[in-house]
Amino acid sequence: MKALITGITGQDGSYLAELLLSKGYEVYGIVRRSSTQNFERITHIQNKIHLLEADLLDQVSLTQALEEVQPNEIYNLAAQSFVPTSWKQPVLTAEFTAVGVSRILEAIRSACPQAKFYQASSSEMFGKVQEIPQTEKTPFYPRSPYGVAKVYGHHITVNYRESYNLFAVSGILFNHESPRRGLEFVTRKITDGVARIKMGLAKELRLGNLDAKRDWGFAGDYVNAMWLMLQQTTPTDFVVATGEAHTVRDFAEIAFEVAGLNYEDWVVTDPKLLRPAEVDSLLGNPARAEKELKWKRAVSFEKMIEMMVEADLERYRYLSVGKLAASKNRSIVTEL
Repeated sequence: MKALITGITGQDGSYLAELLLSKGYEVYGIVRRSSTQNFERITHIQNKIHLLEADLLDQVSLTQALEEVQPNEIYNLAAQSFVPTSWKQPVLTAEFTAVGVSRILEAIRSACPQAKFYQASSSEMFGKVQEIPQTEKTPFYPRSPYGVAKVYGHHITVNYRESYNLFAVSGILFNHESPRRGLEFVTRKITDGVARIKMGLAKELRLGNLDAKRDWGFAGDYVNAMWLMLQQTTPTDFVVATGEAHTVRDFAEIAFEVAGLNYEDWVVTDPKLLRPAEVDSLLGNPARAEKELKWKRAVSFEKMIEMMVEADLERYRYLSVGKLAASKNRSIVTEL
């Protein structure tokens, strides 16, 4: 089996690549041409996967990549995926996160129409939620350019499935985190901030809306749901979530507790970090995924936060040791 992953260098892409390798897949990843490459998340498996240059903004490169690989499965995880940035760069977000899905679907239709396709949809599509909890039938009401772009990507996937008989599905994944989460996301900002404070490198952590509620799970669990969706006989879309909602305040409180600290002593609310239009609460109902896919999360909310805090603490400890060693080496050279 051959699988091709867009966004392989990201959080989800790296976990998915590991999962597919463990199942004996030949794994290909699409990366964008850049003057600087960030392969940090896949360094440990880079000699086991194949990387190709292509771009969601470029139709020709996508088609050529698919023609070359002829994959059995395609996972589209690439996007401009940071909600705050979508307010500052709404057109670029639309090009990557929305129209980019059309480009890859056209490439599939042209180069490998028998391949199974997974589109990474998002709980942000629900936005101003119309019902609680959200299911596969809940109407979308996006509240950011990112959410709007994801709705387009979701619906164009359905459209190509119904119009061209492609095996194309969307996973409506609620928030999923890990130690590999980007530092710009609030969850990683919190755990990184906790580690910095614990190591004496920071004196406060500035956050926005502490009352925003999200349904948070572990990214490593969620990529398994992606794979399960492409193993079904009939293509259909699924909500993937934990069924539990927690506030940003809850997340911060647990993260600081892991490090033996009280969040109230360190967290500062900053109005500048509030969104123009807030998504107040997201809570998914995973019942259908649990029943039909036999999917079940393995990592709890609390365990996920503990993993993230410990990983960030270990990173700063490693950096501290490295700086100490470098300082000693400089001293030796000076003495000589």
